Amino acid sequence: MREWKMKKFALLVILALAVSLGAGARDRVQPDASVSGNGKSGARPRFVYDVDFEFRFDNREYDRSSYSPSMTILGARLTPSVGMGIRAAGEHRLMLGIDIMKDFGASPVRAEASLPQGADPEAALPAGETSPSLSNWDLFREIIFYYRWETSFRRTDMTLTAGIFPRSEMSGRYSPAFFSDSLKFYDNNIEGLLLEFRRPNAAYEVGCDWMGQYGQARRERFMIFSSGEARVAGPVLMGYSGYLYHYAGCENVWGVVDNILVNPYAGVDLSAYTGLQSFRIDLGWMQSCQNDRRNVGKYVFPHGAELHTVLGNWNVCIENRLFYGTDMMPYYDSSDASGIKYGNSLYFGEPFYRVSEEHDGPGFYDRMDIYYEPRIASFLALRVGASFHFNEGFSGWQQTVSLRFDLSSLGLDRTMSGRKRK
Repeated sequence: MREWKMKKFALLVILALAVSLGAGARDRVQPDASVSGNGKSGARPRFVYDVDFEFRFDNREYDRSSYSPSMTILGARLTPSVGMGIRAAGEHRLMLGIDIMKDFGASPVRAEASLPQGADPEAALPAGETSPSLSNWDLFREIIFYYRWETSFRRTDMTLTAGIFPRSEMSGRYSPAFFSDSLKFYDNNIEGLLLEFRRPNAAYEVGCDWMGQYGQARRERFMIFSSGEARVAGPVLMGYSGYLYHYAGCENVWGVVDNILVNPYAGVDLSAYTGLQSFRIDLGWMQSCQNDRRNVGKYVFPHGAELHTVLGNWNVCIENRLFYGTDMMPYYDSSDASGIKYGNSLYFGEPFYRVSEEHDGPGFYDRMDIYYEPRIASFLALRVGASFHFNEGFSGWQQTVSLRFDLSSLGLDRTMSGRKRK
C-alpha cells in the first residue's frame, strides 16, 4: 500500500517537473514540419502541457424545509497534464495528467476522538472521520489521459476529445436543471467522448459520459448529452440543450430508470445594441420523459418554462432564472430494490427544480445570482457573488467565491498550452 502511495507521489513530482521544463523550453520549440533527406515533409512531435487550478468557497444557508441541505463547500483542485502534440491534418495531442483535489478540513482524526463520550475505548471504531482515505496521500483523485484532434474545414472548426478529460472542455449552455454547481466541482472529469463544431454564428457539441460499468453492486450508467446555439438574425438567437441518461441495474439489484431532458430556447442578445457588457434574455421550454421501469412501469412527463435574464456592466452582473412548471425530479426520493435512494445518482441538476413535490400541480422556482468578476488577467477568472433561491417563498441563499487559473487561456502558443477554451 505504501509503495503505491509513493508511486502516486512520484507521478506528481514528475508531472510538476515536466511542466517546469516545458516552460523553460518555450523558446526552443522546433518548427511544426521538418524536411527529411528525401525532400518529403513530415510532422515533428512537440512537447505540450496544461495546468488548471480551481478554488471554490460556497456557503449554503437554506431553510430547514428546503429542497437542499445547508452546507459549506470549501476546497481546491489542481490538474497538471503533459503530452505530445503533432500538427498534420490538424492538431493532434495525447495528454496524461492527474486530478488532485482537497476538501479543506477533511483530514482523519484520532480514533478515540470519534467515540461518544464515555464509550468503551475497546469498542469497534467507527468509520468515516477516522478513515485513512482522508489523508493527504489520497488527494490524488484520478489519472486523466485523452486524445484531442482539432481541425478546420470550410468555415467550421471541429474538435474531437476522447478518454478521461476535464468537464471544463464542455462549452455548451446548460440550465442548472441539468448540472448543479456542486456536481461541476466534485465530478470534474468525463469518461468518454466529446465532439464540438464551431462556425462564425453557431456552435454545437455532443458527447457521451460513461459513469458506471455493470458489476455486482455497481450500476451501469451512461449519459449522452448535446447543446447548440445559432444566431438567426441580428440579436436573435436559437438554441437547445439535452441529455439521455440511462440508470440501469447491477447483479444484486434489478431495475432501470430512463431520464431524458430537453430544453429548446430562443433569445435576444442586446449587449452590442445597448453598450452594456451583457444584456441577454432567453425563454425556453423544459421537457422531460422518465420511467422507473421496476417501481412504476410507465412514463411520466415533467415540464415547464424558464425565463433567463442576464444584465451586466462594470464587471457586475445580475442573472435571474424564473422557472414555472411541474416537479422535474419526481423519483428523487424513490428507492431501488435494495433501499438506496435515487437522489443525485439519478438527477444532476439543482434540487430546487422539485418545485411541486409538496403539492399537486405546477409551481415556481426563481434563482437570482449577483456577482462581481474583475478582469485581472486572461488566464485568471475570479468571481465573488451571492445566489438567492425562492420556492413558494424564500428557500435560502449562497455566498460564493471562486478562483480559476487556466493556463490554456493565455493562447500564446496553442502547441504549448492547449487550445483556448471558451
